[in-house]
Amino acid sequence: MPGSRKLEYGGQTWHEHCFLCSGCEQPLGSRSFVPDKGAHYCVPCYENKFAPRCARCSKTLTQGGVTYRDQPWHRECLVCTGCQTPLAGQQFTSRDDDPYCVDCFGELFAPKCSSCKRPITGLGGGKYVSFEDRHWHHSCFSCARCSTSLVGQGFVPDGDQVLCQGCSQAGP
Repeated sequence: MPGSRKLEYGGQTWHEHCFLCSGCEQPLGSRSFVPDKGAHYCVPCYENKFAPRCARCSKTLTQGGVTYRDQPWHRECLVCTGCQTPLAGQQFTSRDDDPYCVDCFGELFAPKCSSCKRPITGLGGGKYVSFEDRHWHHSCFSCARCSTSLVGQGFVPDGDQVLCQGCSQAGP
């Protein structure tokens, strides 16, 4: 019709007022749109209908994002439950489905070394020794008297200390 604009896409022609978003039914005109199985959506409608949603904030992920527990997250939404430090690209662990950085997890949940009192996380290949209700980092598991490493060696518990066999036989 005279005075009206026509739009062409995919070999088809529309009146400007007839080329509508399949979601909100507003004219697309010269706005960006996304074709999908014969339908055409304005970008906001397409994102609302098809884009994955962040497991934490429920907003759409339009670019990037990370996967945690088989769910999509914004990089900025995946943070430590304890200190709110971003975890994307960092080593972290979880407890009861809540993500924690290594430091917070260690402070809150990990057993403490009987010698140095720091957390024993076992993360990053850290090895440790356990005996009854006590735990030691490999590097801390040593005789209380002579400081000889007891890793892989016999030892004798002496109250809250552990001694090598030589020191335990030497007496107090």
